[in-house]
Amino acid sequence: MIESNVKVNSAKAWFLAARPKTLTGAAVPVMIGISAAVAMYGSSVRVVPAVLCMLFALVMQIDANFVNDYFDFMKGTDDEQRLGPKRACAQGWITAAAMRSGLLYTTILACAVGLPLVYFGGWEMILVGFACVVFCFLYTISFSYIGLGDVLVLVFFGLVPVCMTYWLVAPPTPLMSIPWPVIVLSIACGLIIDTLLVVNNYRDIDNDRRAGKRTLIVRIGERGGLILYLLLGMAGTILAIAGIIYLNWHDGQFMQLIMFIYIQFHIGSFTEMRRIRKGVELNKVLGMTARNMFIFGVLVSVALLFAWL
Repeated sequence: MIESNVKVNSAKAWFLAARPKTLTGAAVPVMIGISAAVAMYGSSVRVVPAVLCMLFALVMQIDANFVNDYFDFMKGTDDEQRLGPKRACAQGWITAAAMRSGLLYTTILACAVGLPLVYFGGWEMILVGFACVVFCFLYTISFSYIGLGDVLVLVFFGLVPVCMTYWLVAPPTPLMSIPWPVIVLSIACGLIIDTLLVVNNYRDIDNDRRAGKRTLIVRIGERGGLILYLLLGMAGTILAIAGIIYLNWHDGQFMQLIMFIYIQFHIGSFTEMRRIRKGVELNKVLGMTARNMFIFGVLVSVALLFAWL
């Protein structure tokens, strides 16, 4: 639905540009990291870094949305043929100059929120935060155009947020002591969240080809994109079950049952994706996939918390 009554640079314009529906993608990895720490350490977990990790993730997601909005607009990727949700700069809701200021301020805010984590995790947190900011820009400017966007999703929506949240929330331990089940869960999380990028790029495959944007879906084609979408959800579920069973071994069968709930939703969205194939109607699958992703995060978190209860 196109918002036609949005005043330029208004609060409503900035709200739309922030894309609040995308914030679940930032929240899910942190949820899983916190839940894994609770499964291992119970009430000994640290609350303040948990809150800071969540706030940092949310602000960075908004920052990434602003970066994507601005640079895709400047490159001409967001044109009148765009099938996905409308972007603020392309629609004229926010001027390019205002968006530059906006992404600068959100970057500064993210750094301010993340800086106290140095107290809990040491100076290494500065390197982690720096990498998050740099690759937030590089994703839109470069990596998404050469088919490496999915790799960044796996790293920065899986490995980094889940493992770093776990380590910061857990009682003080050496960085290299992150247990393998948490790493497995982080990979599972990254794979599940990548399904959102896959369906997004699947929908935009024709526009991306015209714009010279060589996403992974452009490289492997529509059929390959469908297969990839299905396999990512399956692989993520299998890995999540493996990690959950290790951390909650005494109730493994129940946890497997919980995770297979996600599979039913994933197969449902895959079926819709295969039926629709092309066009703006694929935005329906985008919404379904965002829902699936949140369900996955809740199910994994609940399963992990059962280990503590």
